[in-house]
Amino acid sequence: MAFFRRKAKPEALAASNSSASNSSAEKSQPSSLPKHVAIIMDGNGRWAQAQGLPRVEGHRRGADTVQRILEACGRLGIEYLTLFCFSNENWKRPQAELDFLMRLLRQYLIQERPTLMKNNIRLKIIGRRDGLPAEVLEEMDRSVAASAQNTALTLCLAINYGARQELVDAVRAIATEVKNGHLDIDDIDETKIGDRLYTADMPDPDLLIRTSGEMRISNFLLWQISYSELWVTPKAWPEFSDDDFDLALAEYANRQRRFGGLTVT
Repeated sequence: MAFFRRKAKPEALAASNSSASNSSAEKSQPSSLPKHVAIIMDGNGRWAQAQGLPRVEGHRRGADTVQRILEACGRLGIEYLTLFCFSNENWKRPQAELDFLMRLLRQYLIQERPTLMKNNIRLKIIGRRDGLPAEVLEEMDRSVAASAQNTALTLCLAINYGARQELVDAVRAIATEVKNGHLDIDDIDETKIGDRLYTADMPDPDLLIRTSGEMRISNFLLWQISYSELWVTPKAWPEFSDDDFDLALAEYANRQRRFGGLTVT
């Protein structure tokens, strides 16, 4: 899990610097860049322990990486960035770490609200609200409401999220509509299901990035990533750099997305 840390120059999201302008990603044609990037930010705690640091320090360092990647997305014109911050299985972690993560989340929601507004970023949060502290939910609702009309980029944070839970919630919603006579069972199709997912107002991810080398999806956006391109790096999230992001985008641009069909030559 990782969140932003306050930066001295929040306007950096809209500005490019000389080193960034030379990146391979920025040289790519807009059509070759993904519209929606989703990231499983893995390895914060393990990275910290490997450095002889407490696990919470990994989350702090991971926050810096979030800010860099968000800035890169804004600079490149990527429209949606979804980050897997906290899964519904993460409640199994030590209580001290959970308390720190909830404090970090609340601090982010308060401190970064002006930054989101200044940079025209819409905040969306997906996942179940059950179990999250009331003070976190309060700040979450404030940030989502304040940024609802922003249009430059959508930042989607998956918090207390599990894809199987999401599908269960969608099935329950459909079953209720059928029971109440608002939906005919023969009208249920992929569109009807997709419209009842947490991400109903967003396109499916084009590119899924996972850090820390794990070759699994970890119950993340199982429906939405059916045709996403996958890119895995052995680097942990705190050490994931702009160059690594450029490499992922460059490899995505070189892939042929056929969606079950054939490439016409």
